[in-house]
Amino acid sequence: MPVEKHSIRDRAAVGRFPTVTFGFEEDAEEEKEGSEENNAEKENACQRWLRKVCPCCYPTPNEEDVTDTLVTGIDDLDKENEANSGKPETGGDSELDELLLKVQSIDLMKDKSGETRTEHHTNLYQSDNFIIRRGQNFKMWISLSRPFNPNTDKLHLELKTGPVPTVSKKTHVIIPLVEELQDDRWEAAIVKQDDKRIMLSVNSSPTAVIGRYQLIVETDCANGQAVSTHDPANDIYILFNPWCEGDSVFMDSEDERQEYVLNDIGRIYYGTQYQIGERTWNYGQFDDGILTACLFVLEKSGTPASGWSDPVNVVRVISAMTNSPDDRGVLEGNWSGDYSLGTSPTVWSGSVEILKEYHKNNGTPVKYGQCWAFAGVVTTVARCFGIPCRTVTNFSSAHDTDVSLTTDVYLDENLEPIDYLNTDSIWNFHVWNDCWMARPDLPAGNGGWQAVDATPQETSQGTFCCGPASLAAIRYGQVFLKHDTPFVFAEVNSDKIYWQKNIDGTFSKIYSEKKTMGHFISTKAVGSDERNDITHLYKHPEGSEAERIAVETACSYGSKAEAYSPPTAQDVSVEVTMKGKGPEMGGDAELTIVLRNSSSEQRTVILHSQVAVMYYTGVHKATVRKDNTDVDLLPNEEKILEWTLVYKDYKDQLIDQAALMMTLSGRVRETQQVVATQFSFRLRTPDLIIKPIGKAVVGEKMAVEISFTNPLPQVLKAVIFHVEGLGLLTAQKINYGDIGSRASVSLTEHFVPTLPGPRKLLASLDCRQLTQVHGVADITVEEKKSNGAL
Repeated sequence: MPVEKHSIRDRAAVGRFPTVTFGFEEDAEEEKEGSEENNAEKENACQRWLRKVCPCCYPTPNEEDVTDTLVTGIDDLDKENEANSGKPETGGDSELDELLLKVQSIDLMKDKSGETRTEHHTNLYQSDNFIIRRGQNFKMWISLSRPFNPNTDKLHLELKTGPVPTVSKKTHVIIPLVEELQDDRWEAAIVKQDDKRIMLSVNSSPTAVIGRYQLIVETDCANGQAVSTHDPANDIYILFNPWCEGDSVFMDSEDERQEYVLNDIGRIYYGTQYQIGERTWNYGQFDDGILTACLFVLEKSGTPASGWSDPVNVVRVISAMTNSPDDRGVLEGNWSGDYSLGTSPTVWSGSVEILKEYHKNNGTPVKYGQCWAFAGVVTTVARCFGIPCRTVTNFSSAHDTDVSLTTDVYLDENLEPIDYLNTDSIWNFHVWNDCWMARPDLPAGNGGWQAVDATPQETSQGTFCCGPASLAAIRYGQVFLKHDTPFVFAEVNSDKIYWQKNIDGTFSKIYSEKKTMGHFISTKAVGSDERNDITHLYKHPEGSEAERIAVETACSYGSKAEAYSPPTAQDVSVEVTMKGKGPEMGGDAELTIVLRNSSSEQRTVILHSQVAVMYYTGVHKATVRKDNTDVDLLPNEEKILEWTLVYKDYKDQLIDQAALMMTLSGRVRETQQVVATQFSFRLRTPDLIIKPIGKAVVGEKMAVEISFTNPLPQVLKAVIFHVEGLGLLTAQKINYGDIGSRASVSLTEHFVPTLPGPRKLLASLDCRQLTQVHGVADITVEEKKSNGAL
């Protein structure tokens, strides 16, 4: 009599299987058993009972123990008899075992160069693990104890992830066997049978939880059930899939996927809006051990694995776990200038060393990081998980501390800055990330690039993290949309408002400066090392009606909405400019101050200037020069003042980024108009020159020569070189010693390339007197020729 088949596809969206008994912590409804399975188990139990009470009639022949399969379906009578006998059975009945369907082995065909990993775009991971992307099909071979009979045998797969796998939370996935596969759901079908071997074609859900899954196979036949034991070598690593239209991180441009997911080298920009510097960063998301380290970061967060199916949740966790203040995340921030207990933030050339150290030390934060290092690590982790991500630099980046969406500068009665009140700051540059994803939690049109910032500045819902904030929402001033849109808006488009202290202690708004925040927002271009300006994605053109509407919309939700006022007429303006690429470290800094009188009457400006050494975050360190002067302006005159800061005035105060800021403020005597502006600039540092020596071949020794000239008229003490390159050599620190005043030095580093193709070797120099010195060399590594080659 043929066996009646029932469709099981519609019984559960996650693949709930009617004959499954869950091992632990499952819903009560999942523990029900079908009547047919119970009848089969009772019959088997009777046979076993007869064999025990009458061994002469029902002998139990010897058999081989099964080590890779757990047999289930033995009822309580067996257990009771076994307990009474005083010793457990070491083997089952041969007839029963011959009839049971047991898994002998599983072959996931996980070779890096194999079909599955190539089609899933995971062949670049330097790992032998089975790494796939969700929403995509994969295949496996299963070897059974006997040929599979589709009329009487049943089989399904189970995947478990997280500390408490649960079907309802999609961390325990049951994959049924069906006749025809359908997309966008967990299902498996037999596509080939070779005697005792069957090949399964498996479809995965595009909304699956990402992470590491344990795989088991459960079989069922008339004689009982059998469950394969877990083999860690068969664990499945499931990632986001920007190639899958059903995945919320889907990106339709192949060039952009190659750049924002598969490129393991990038550029990070720094400096000022007038002097944009760049450095190469080794993301290394495919390096051996990095996927494991990134998953360790997720697990260390303590967030439930059930939330790891949503990229909005995942990037928020990445943002929080990349810094250390409240959850002992990857990097400890340090802006003090004293890095003696760890590594100076400017020394890092990539994320691999940072993540491996964090994993190796079981979650001890790595010392130290600043914004570019935080952002570099975020790019590595996001790309490793399959989330398209890029590193973004904003020049003249505001840090709004009171959710006013304005940057406030407080002056005393004499127009001198009141330092203890000026908690808002303007960073010369700030580096964060854009991550690509749909935003079904927001109104339509807010998907796409989302700003994510891991630098610990302000808390978000009690945790030091920021984002994801929709760039569309930022651009239109819709700061009421989550997450942390007001903070990012202020960084790129807040107005700077100057307040003067009155005699009674109150403050009056005396000037509003626009077009000061958010300049030359930069990221590496797709497919090249050029800088791509993406300011237009964050804000409308400065001064346009659309930009002003966005600012007014945003400020209406700020804490100082009543202080926002329309612009007032002005006839005197002040501007600071700089020639060329700007001053070099060790030399004098020359700037130009331009005053313009657009009225038909004479004007006299009482001008105050102050120059201070700044942390790149906009925090004041030390004032190095002050000047006061009266400037007479004829009607419609433009007057140019040359201004010079000599090396001796600033040399003892410089830190990290060699950043300085000029603050100009003044009052027009005739009209009492206030003019004010601030101008940030940096002293350019020299590059390291890296010259490859010899031919670059996999497995063959080669060298590079690193050259450097000290630009300072003083000795550099305890110089450290840092060298690394993915596929070339692991990160190395070289304690060089001292370098004399204006001296040129060179050193040679030997290494053996391990991977073929175009590679980049990165180097940096660090010492107390000079930082932010680095260089990069392009090296094309050839495959090693075999001995038999002609």
